[in-house]
Amino acid sequence: MEKRQQLYAGKAKSVYYTDDPQRMILHFRDDTSAFDGERMESLARKGMVNNKFNAFIMQTLEAAGIPTHFDGLFSDTECVVKKLEMIPVECVVRNIAAGSLVRRLGVEEGIELNPPTFELFLKNDAQHDPMINESLAESFGWATPEQLAEMKALTFKVNDVLKALFADGGLLLVDYKLEFGLFDGQIVLGDEFSPDGCRLWDAKTREKLDKDRFRQGLGGVIEAYEEVGRRIGVDFG
Repeated sequence: MEKRQQLYAGKAKSVYYTDDPQRMILHFRDDTSAFDGERMESLARKGMVNNKFNAFIMQTLEAAGIPTHFDGLFSDTECVVKKLEMIPVECVVRNIAAGSLVRRLGVEEGIELNPPTFELFLKNDAQHDPMINESLAESFGWATPEQLAEMKALTFKVNDVLKALFADGGLLLVDYKLEFGLFDGQIVLGDEFSPDGCRLWDAKTREKLDKDRFRQGLGGVIEAYEEVGRRIGVDFG
């Protein structure tokens, strides 16, 4: 496969065309951002760690019957993915209260949520990814009711698979966000799953092992990502 011109560069990833019109290359950079890009930093090895972490998770989900855009690794920092028509709605599941939920509702961090909560957010950097609902998504044409129902079902299936995977590694899956798109008319999991887009705590100590280490200035960001990966079986090579 031949890598061609860049299509898009986000805060931490870049997307490239290939010689296959149905495939793209996703490049994980060492860049790290927080607070809507107000804080930016380059962390050595981050691109490689997130690329291989994401590959492991996507393959795990595929094995569980969840369709993803992941096709395979292209290099240490790149993977080949299906070209999706992205749906501009993020699906967020929370198993434990943390982050914006704590700030928004004034609840205590660490409360277990039973059942887990499900929220929708519009992918819009200029508006800081505002929270929305199914009615707004349908009215503005961001997603159909059928698409939203399938996205919700897949998001909770991901929760079942990954909560068990991380629990086996002595970890708590606190919360996470997912993005979906269409490939040949099918809803498919897109973007990435890495410690950049979820919260992971040590099950015994509740030590934070995710991007909150960067947000909160705790240090050891990549070391924490690698620790999580090793616990669940990721081979960083």
